[in-house]
Amino acid sequence: MSFGDPNNPYGQPPQQPPTAPQNPPGYGYPPAPPGVPPQGYGYPQQPAYPGYPGGNQMFPQTMPGLLVTARVFLFIISAVQILAALGWLYVAALANDVSDAADSLSSSSDDPFNSFSDGAGIATGVLLFIALLAAGLAALSITLGVKFGRGGQGVRITTVIYGALGGIVGLIMLVVGLDSGLATAIVFPLIWVVFATIITVAPVVASGTAWFARPRY
Repeated sequence: MSFGDPNNPYGQPPQQPPTAPQNPPGYGYPPAPPGVPPQGYGYPQQPAYPGYPGGNQMFPQTMPGLLVTARVFLFIISAVQILAALGWLYVAALANDVSDAADSLSSSSDDPFNSFSDGAGIATGVLLFIALLAAGLAALSITLGVKFGRGGQGVRITTVIYGALGGIVGLIMLVVGLDSGLATAIVFPLIWVVFATIITVAPVVASGTAWFARPRY
């Protein structure tokens, strides 16, 4: 009885057909279950947390150009507001000096200088309020511009509201300038409206929204 006989119980067992080698899992990864391609070096990575909301959303790594422009405009507006605050403060000081001088010249309650002093005092208070308002707006403009780098949704919403209100004020000044017919009364309000429009739109577009919604570590 030969070893080549397939019915020989003492012969060599029949050889099995070779099987395809299994791809080893990547370094540090557990073996993949049947039917799932292994992941590792040279294999495409599967998206992490596919069911997590926004898990695959891409966020900008650098500030979008429109936001950079809006940030520069905020700093320019803050400089104008600081100059305006100083100007109104100087005028308020002049009005206060006039009020003091009228007080020193008035001799009785019926004296015309007394009425003039009261009017100058009221003007001083109004001018001082305007100067403080301009200074506060300048501080807000600087704060929003600085917070563009790390701020979140609060900074975004505040910027949109601030820009929209500034645009309304600019439109009112533009209408008044058009009624006056003076070119100098139109240029400044027009520039103000352009600045306010960019400041309002920049946080609303898709790139601006993604920038303020990005994760912070």
